[in-house]
Amino acid sequence: MCGILGTNFNSLNFKQAIKYIENRGPDFQAIKTINNNNFAHTRLSIIDLDNEANQPMIFDEILIVFNGEIYNYKELIKQHNLKCKTKSDTEVIIRLYEKYQKDFLNYLNGMFSFCIYDIKKDSFFCARDRYGKKPFFYYYKNNKFIFSSSIKSILTLLDETPKLNKVALSQYMQYFVSLADNTFYQDIKKLEASSYLELQNSNLTIKKYYKINTYKKIKDEQTALKDIEELIISSIEQRLTSDVEVGSLLSGGIDSSLISALYTKISGKKINTFSVGYEDYKSYSELDYAKITADHIGSNHHPLVIGQKEFIDSFEDVLDALEEPHADSAAFPLYLLTNKIKNQGIKTVLSGEGSDEIFLGYDNYAKFLKYYEFEKTLQPNQTEFLDTIISALQNNTKESEYLRRIIKKQTLYNGFGEVFTSIQKKRLFKKVPTFKQERVKKDPVDWMSYTDLKVWLGQSLLSKVDKISMANSLEVRTPFLDYRLVDYLFSVESKIKVGDTNKYLLKKIASKYIPKKIINRTKKGFNSPFNEWIHNEYKDSILNTILYVNKKTDLFNEQYIKNIYELAKNRKFKQHLWSLYIFSLWYKKQYL
Repeated sequence: MCGILGTNFNSLNFKQAIKYIENRGPDFQAIKTINNNNFAHTRLSIIDLDNEANQPMIFDEILIVFNGEIYNYKELIKQHNLKCKTKSDTEVIIRLYEKYQKDFLNYLNGMFSFCIYDIKKDSFFCARDRYGKKPFFYYYKNNKFIFSSSIKSILTLLDETPKLNKVALSQYMQYFVSLADNTFYQDIKKLEASSYLELQNSNLTIKKYYKINTYKKIKDEQTALKDIEELIISSIEQRLTSDVEVGSLLSGGIDSSLISALYTKISGKKINTFSVGYEDYKSYSELDYAKITADHIGSNHHPLVIGQKEFIDSFEDVLDALEEPHADSAAFPLYLLTNKIKNQGIKTVLSGEGSDEIFLGYDNYAKFLKYYEFEKTLQPNQTEFLDTIISALQNNTKESEYLRRIIKKQTLYNGFGEVFTSIQKKRLFKKVPTFKQERVKKDPVDWMSYTDLKVWLGQSLLSKVDKISMANSLEVRTPFLDYRLVDYLFSVESKIKVGDTNKYLLKKIASKYIPKKIINRTKKGFNSPFNEWIHNEYKDSILNTILYVNKKTDLFNEQYIKNIYELAKNRKFKQHLWSLYIFSLWYKKQYL
């Protein structure tokens, strides 16, 4: 895992910009300059620890800076008869590019963002993995091109800080994070997942190279169970490819428990597992469940117990690591846990992200399907009713109404109602109209799963995990997001996937490896007593900070800010207050 940075111009601030990606690669860093184009790389050495694998790497007038891991790189060498001089997965990308140009991307199984500079063509070819595990930010204006793993690196290379992107703010207030190609800064964009970017002769083009195949073909449950189990095992095996030790995050839920159990079985050794819980507010803690699995598989288990002091002490560090507003409070315990893992000398861990989305783990899926069955009885002119239900399910009707009213319509594009319809339906999904217009009518299960993969997982969860773990120089690998497994799940008939419980198929497989108490427990998210802790520590300064920023920006309805604050003190609407508070802290530091 690494950090990348590049420009098509010279800047006196280039070396200063590198410091914002140093945490991503503390083992080595270097700069290459070619034709006034500058490339920097910071390396976290995991595969091929020799100096020959350092970057920027150049072979045959092809330069690459690459962040990520290609798990099937050894197979690719054999399958495509590649002549490599190093043992690194980085060179494999260069050799594939030489052989196939941009058409090689679908051969890669891994997480990645990279930039290839073709010296002969004087062209940039950049790409990001299928689901958005690794970040790629860029700026292109007035023929000035900057790319990086870090927004702050790009800001350092600009003459002035860009203005607030209000579209990103609108998205954030509904989804906790900016969506699609938006960041909170105008003109600084994200390359979207499963996309590539080409820049040559001042022409910048962006295209998709992958989309999930929703063609149904698996109709037998036993066949599905056998194939899925084999794919999960294969995925974990590939993610154990490393020249350093691999640990495993263990929350106490079915996802991380199954991964840890299979890792133990595959490796035949006593693995290191890590979990986090709380000394107060025991209802949020999952340490007892994590211990059940740890005892079952016989791991070297490392629980971390945190309290209000640790949470508050990490506050500024976490906000800095996130770089822009991100309202998932789980970032804080994750930061403390990954810091503990780093301090124990471990550079990479396995984690369970992606399981809820492909195995239908969220409770709202079942609720939606009930409404979908009801919708079938409606007349054609009544189908708009379903859109109202979907919106209510996604946003929690009463709380969503508060958020729609908190925004002053004249300053944020007519508030959340319009943002939901125009941004989600027109902007976010404009590149996959076939799936939305055709597949959703035929298969609501696929649509729910696809939407969460693209929005909740791809935009929110994965960005949080990457930024927080890399702040502690730790690589997180996600076996459930092996594209072979994802594609296979979308090929399974939805009736088989739904079954009679959430995660029906996964629970069947997991029953062979982990205790029933873990399988049958009620699903619990990665929660923390963040609301209680910030009120205990910061009290009315929370409201004062939000109101101060609002007086400067005039973005929000002040009366509803006060209402939400009072409700949050009684543990209601706490996520909404948190979102406002995190944004206000960021805005105050960045612009005031």
